[in-house]
Amino acid sequence: MASLFPRAALQTLSTFPKAAPWRRSPISVPLAQPLIRRFLSTAQEQPRLRLGATAPNFKALTTQGEIDFHQWIGDSWAILFSHPADFTPVCTTELGAFAKLKDEFEKRGVKMIGLSANDIGSHGEWIKDINEVTNSNVQFPIIADADRKVAWLYDMIDESELANLAEKGIAFTIRSVFIIDPAKKIRLTMSYPASTGRNSAEVLRVIDSLQAADKKGIATPINWQVGEDVIVPPSVSTEDARKKFGEVRELKPYLRYTKY
Repeated sequence: MASLFPRAALQTLSTFPKAAPWRRSPISVPLAQPLIRRFLSTAQEQPRLRLGATAPNFKALTTQGEIDFHQWIGDSWAILFSHPADFTPVCTTELGAFAKLKDEFEKRGVKMIGLSANDIGSHGEWIKDINEVTNSNVQFPIIADADRKVAWLYDMIDESELANLAEKGIAFTIRSVFIIDPAKKIRLTMSYPASTGRNSAEVLRVIDSLQAADKKGIATPINWQVGEDVIVPPSVSTEDARKKFGEVRELKPYLRYTKY
């Protein structure tokens, strides 16, 4: 994995503290335990990030100032997406792509916020590179998470990277995506390895699907795009579906389509 990151990024990450800043309580895990054990998630340290669970709140410094995450979301939808490090190739292409979709996300009432395991000074310089290389204009905040506090809270660490905690005191973050609704509930998660860039259009498509389902009480089939037919949920009878949606096309008793 080290080959994915330039030497400068690795040197920055090597300053990762060997203390235990992530523990939610100073007595939750005895300090006498080996370092790798101290950072393994437990029920006390790390919430279960199931779909439908409340997204953990946190305060953090970002490129747009300090935020309280839940207050920052407000009444909007939100996308939290993490990156292994600043000044790395795949991450640079990703942030540029998301920046170019700013207007599309805003139309849907969605705020974007990134996270990278470096400090604010590094983020500021990196944004200049992103804008130059991808011909974009990054306007969303990027969380400074050099101590991996948020990365641990949201389980953004690759299992194989846990060995680095004992050997080097560092751990790279993976590429995680969390879609969070205005009620602060986690509606979707995606996890990618460091070597694989995400598809920004798919994140936008998922937002469309979730919002359509909430608004119309429907489901969406594979590869669905706005304007295409949607699926009537099995919990709704065909008779009731026709009253609610109008025309219903039945392929099987359990598979019925209607116009969106």
